[in-house]
Amino acid sequence: MRRLLTFGCAGAELAASLDGAGGRIGLLLVTGGSQTRIGSHRMYERLAKGLAELGYMCLRFDRRGVGDSGGDDPGFRGSGPDLAAAAAAFRRESPGLERIIGFGLCDGATALALFGAEAGLGGLILVNPWLVEAEAGEPPPAAIRHHYRQRLLSLEGWKKILSGAVDYRKLLEGLRRISAKQKASPLAQDTARALAAGRLRAWAILAEGDGTAIAAQQELKAPAFKGLIEGVQKVASDSHTFARPGDDADLLAATVRALEALARS
Repeated sequence: MRRLLTFGCAGAELAASLDGAGGRIGLLLVTGGSQTRIGSHRMYERLAKGLAELGYMCLRFDRRGVGDSGGDDPGFRGSGPDLAAAAAAFRRESPGLERIIGFGLCDGATALALFGAEAGLGGLILVNPWLVEAEAGEPPPAAIRHHYRQRLLSLEGWKKILSGAVDYRKLLEGLRRISAKQKASPLAQDTARALAAGRLRAWAILAEGDGTAIAAQQELKAPAFKGLIEGVQKVASDSHTFARPGDDADLLAATVRALEALARS
């Protein structure tokens, strides 16, 4: 069962889709960047359909200024009112809900960490969370280090080096980045502080080969995140939006495992 609905937020009308009916546990799906509630490669639509078939209710929405919603886009750092309004609409439309879990991809995950407690959510699933604001056009430093480390550890990589089929300037730059001391990410620190203050239970789902996820995994090892993430699940994909064959089934399975863990008191 799928319904379209609208709700108000700071003078703007926001569009949403509600999947499922009668469930006790609901998922508030928050997109990343300027994606609409359908999601890149229809990721959110497919996930909502799969979860609804398993008895979970799902609300997807376009924040202000995105997709079918009015107003000006506040970006993920200004999306607290959007999250709160969406959660309130979810409760109104689904009075049987006992708990709403936030599910967010990329900076949608970051927004949930920053504002999920204020929206009254009962837990978070952070998917490839955006924790390092890299320079424009550049992958996060941790992803660059991972890339060159993998090349240097592979037989194929050494064959290319020995045959001269590599750009030595790029290789030397990669080696420099591997050895450079990584600075703490201000965004990761803000996210950790918000999680600690909100005291929301959280799980992470990471695509193993995705640059954003690789950077997030590095940040989640920092002392600031100690005790804040209950579990980390990895999906064998390099697609940020889980668009490879079989990714949607793996993401659904990982999401259900996180939901079941978070639903336990």
